[in-house]
Amino acid sequence: MVTVFVLEDDRDLNAVICRHLEMNGYHTVSCLSVQDAYDAMENTHYDAFISDIMMPGEDGFSFAREIRTRDADVPILFMTAYDSLENIRRGYQLGIDDYMPKPVNLDEMELRLSALLRRARIAAKKQMVIGNLTLDEASMTAELFGAAVPLSVREFKLLFTLLSYPGKAFSRAQLLEAYNGLDSESSLRSVDVFITGIRAKFAACDAFRIESVRGLGYRAVIIANHE
Repeated sequence: MVTVFVLEDDRDLNAVICRHLEMNGYHTVSCLSVQDAYDAMENTHYDAFISDIMMPGEDGFSFAREIRTRDADVPILFMTAYDSLENIRRGYQLGIDDYMPKPVNLDEMELRLSALLRRARIAAKKQMVIGNLTLDEASMTAELFGAAVPLSVREFKLLFTLLSYPGKAFSRAQLLEAYNGLDSESSLRSVDVFITGIRAKFAACDAFRIESVRGLGYRAVIIANHE
């Protein structure tokens, strides 16, 4: 069972969050202060962290920094009433994965947590399986119905990026950066060329489709029976 660590100094809100997550199949561990959290983390593994920012004593920023010294990949979701751009930027610079302003919608929190855990599993395994499609990030190879699908490195990176965030719309610039880096001199329109190639190579795949997002770029959609 997935164990989620909840750090929130408001006792009632902490209890509500934990109860909601447990109703959705998670095991939770709750703490009301950063210091108590450090004690609870000793020699114990957690699959994800949900943390407030502003708390008495040490704050959520310090907590996130400490988590990242121990685990570079575990998902961290921040929640706070102080949703200034500076707080958001600082959190992401420390390595958090997502952010929600208070008052939080519990159903949305659970959906975001599920997405973060899914991406963490992909990162850990370096492999993605969707229906009859398997993508292996370590070898940058793809198999469909057990047969290899020849992909260039750029095609693989683009496809892996899109499928890691199903439903999320990416601009051409974001996708170009994903497979080419910031210093690329390639045209944004080269993304369209690669997308066309990917669509052709996976025309027989019923696990996903790549949709065009008008005026922006593309997104991958997982077909319902393969979610």
